[in-house]
Amino acid sequence: MSQSNAVNTPDTFAFIIHPIDPKADVARKYPLLGKILTEGQINFFSRFFPPVYISEISGVRSVATGREARGWFIACPFTPKTMLSLPVETVYRKIVACGHLAERLGARILGLGAYTSVVGDAGLTIAQRLDIPVTNGDAYTVYMAVAAVREAARRMGLEMSVSTAAVVGATGVIGRVCAQMLAREVPQLILVGRRPEALAEVQALCADQRAQVHSSTDLSAIYSADLILTVTSATTAVIEPEHLKPGAIVCDVARPRDVSRRVAEMRDDVLVIEGGMVEVPGPVDFGFDFGFPPGKAYACMAETMALALEGRYEDFSVGKHITLAQVEEIAAIAARHGFRLSGFRSFERAVTDAQIAAVRERAQRAQRAPRFRHGSMKIV
Repeated sequence: MSQSNAVNTPDTFAFIIHPIDPKADVARKYPLLGKILTEGQINFFSRFFPPVYISEISGVRSVATGREARGWFIACPFTPKTMLSLPVETVYRKIVACGHLAERLGARILGLGAYTSVVGDAGLTIAQRLDIPVTNGDAYTVYMAVAAVREAARRMGLEMSVSTAAVVGATGVIGRVCAQMLAREVPQLILVGRRPEALAEVQALCADQRAQVHSSTDLSAIYSADLILTVTSATTAVIEPEHLKPGAIVCDVARPRDVSRRVAEMRDDVLVIEGGMVEVPGPVDFGFDFGFPPGKAYACMAETMALALEGRYEDFSVGKHITLAQVEEIAAIAARHGFRLSGFRSFERAVTDAQIAAVRERAQRAQRAPRFRHGSMKIV
């Protein structure tokens, strides 16, 4: 679907969020409910909650045109576990209801966040059932994930041209395109996934690039990687301390996260970042604390905003196939309007240059010590 962007028509968007850490995320909007309800109760009662208006977003301003976009956060009450436990049609109906709320608010494009972007057919059905276009944000998420890996490598003193990279969840929508991009830049690439036949397909897509590509269904394969980009659809952490060698960089794009908190607690010689934060152009006010510093957003949010500023009111990233051309196109659109990579976060906290330097120093010491013992774990 497509609409024209008349000069006097406001640029508007809406973005769907949902609770990932049930108690903490519910408490952001409803402190008392977040305090008194258990996670199990939240998962149960969320099945009956309607879409929730969260906040108005203002001040998103293009550096190229000066136009401003106005938007809204809308919450789908389902948690990831709820979405996985219910029939997909039930989940579709709830997301579509969120879309109808966006339409009533005046949004001209809808962004799907976190699990709402991957459930079922990754936005195709949602787009068909709404009068406004839809994007799941995957194209710009891919671009920013690889950009974050490059920048983290630079800060850790690693050269991409001599590093081994790994993609965990390489057969997914985001993972397969990230793998193709990384295959251009590193000499060795490890693909990790659950299904050998799907891994073979991605390996073929990465052929004739710079990298020698290997694949595995065993997470222990990533121990040799310097750079790890992980983006599975698991609902619990899959990467544990024993999977990582000293000095490894892990870019965790998954929500819920793929990297266990035990990594933060036990491995101060590895750098874990949660993708890259995107700086939003203009004096943006999200009207809601979703866990990022002021003016910063997830890449999937940024894609929705950038399309609104561009006047691209048409379905963009939908479905389970994102192309390199789409990634390059949204990267150019976002850059033109002033979106850019702006720092890292790890387990809800900003990562400073001093922290990165400390990780680098500890990694160098660990690399001189006897080899860190590690085990093996299959993806389940």
